[in-house]
Amino acid sequence: MRGGIYPTMITPYKNGSIDYEGVARLVDWYAENGCDGIFAVCQSSEMWYLSLSERVELAKAVVKASGGRLDIVASGHISDSIDAQIEEINAVGSTGVEAVVLVSNRFDPHNDGDDVWLENAERVLSKVDPEINLGIYECPIPYKRLLTPKIIDWCVKSGRFRFIKDTCCDPDLLKERAEQLCGTGFKLFNANGQTFLHSLKCGADGYSGIMANFHPELYSWIYRNFKNAPERAEALSDAVSMMAFTESPAYPCTAKYYQNKYAVPMSMESRSGDPKRLTSYQKHIVDQMYNMQMKLRSEYNI
Repeated sequence: MRGGIYPTMITPYKNGSIDYEGVARLVDWYAENGCDGIFAVCQSSEMWYLSLSERVELAKAVVKASGGRLDIVASGHISDSIDAQIEEINAVGSTGVEAVVLVSNRFDPHNDGDDVWLENAERVLSKVDPEINLGIYECPIPYKRLLTPKIIDWCVKSGRFRFIKDTCCDPDLLKERAEQLCGTGFKLFNANGQTFLHSLKCGADGYSGIMANFHPELYSWIYRNFKNAPERAEALSDAVSMMAFTESPAYPCTAKYYQNKYAVPMSMESRSGDPKRLTSYQKHIVDQMYNMQMKLRSEYNI
């Protein structure tokens, strides 16, 4: 699994069902705009609102549409019970994805501590196909369960995990985690645009966040050029950091509005967000972001 830019993929719908033609077009758009992989069947994909069969079929569709151009990882790890978690991890793992991404709060639903987390994680992994590579994601729903150094060490030593999708949004903690993972082969992907460049300087391996549904090529430029063009990377980072504040309560409808107007045709349908909350003001902000994106693309010859 390579480092780089892994958008948290949104799910297009048509008349209440997954729009698989839209899925394929969106995969093409990611591939054409500087992405290295895709994080499918994630929170942005509205995984909490998809049945297990939909999660499995969606992961298969993304793998098929990619055709080997991108590394595909997928989650769909949403259940409360241990048995159901085992079922869904094995099911998603059979779809051809590079790794199944586990949600950190699922192993400690009441935030009881590391011992509970580790006990439940070991129970699950003992029943998961050992050939399935794993990632771990600090998903903020239903609550954000940040990984402690003890748990990260356990993940590394297990030999099962390949990366963490970090959502701590803390520059100091990102630095500590990068130092902890240095030389282990365990990758660190930052979900936060505002600390993205900082994390790269600390040794992180890439970006996996919602703003790659809008302008992944800008993140890709930073990722590929921050060492050889540090001042220009800093300036571009400042711009994308401000643009990242366009996230709103209407997401993922904001991303679908952007895609439909500027990239991949799709409806505003969503199971997790109400399109009615996508106000004219929010559309105006997304349009402004697009205008800035085009100016930056021109300035950076992207």
